[in-house]
Amino acid sequence: MRTPSPDHPPSVVAMLGYGGLIPFVGLAVLMWMAPIHASLWQHAQLTYAAVILSFVGALHWGFAMLAPDLTARTRTAAYVWSVFPALLAWIALLLPAFIGSLALIVVFLAHYLQDRSIARALPLPAWYLPMRVRLTVVAALSIAMGEFAIR
Repeated sequence: MRTPSPDHPPSVVAMLGYGGLIPFVGLAVLMWMAPIHASLWQHAQLTYAAVILSFVGALHWGFAMLAPDLTARTRTAAYVWSVFPALLAWIALLLPAFIGSLALIVVFLAHYLQDRSIARALPLPAWYLPMRVRLTVVAALSIAMGEFAIR
């Protein structure tokens, strides 16, 4: 077990965070390996993406509630943003799969930018943004790879 460090997430956080990529990557692989069921795998992947976006959006609600040093404007912006990933992901699921896939990728990238923005106002752990960028890139690439498998 790794010794805790400000530059590395706690082991449980790393396992849960990176483990959360398994459905993204696994379903993208299934779309390529079992194309007869590709639309099912894609639906599962996009639905999972919407769930994850709801989760990461909620982080900003938590930041807004618990960070005492946020300005009123930053706190309000965090509360408002926190609901957008879930709403946008839900809308993406109502769209044709290709457009929904693109929309979900855009929301993942936009959320990472929001994470960077809030990190300027909060003393987040040094590992947070590097981990978030890795999670975002793998999720977005997995969605894109799944979309290429469908085409």
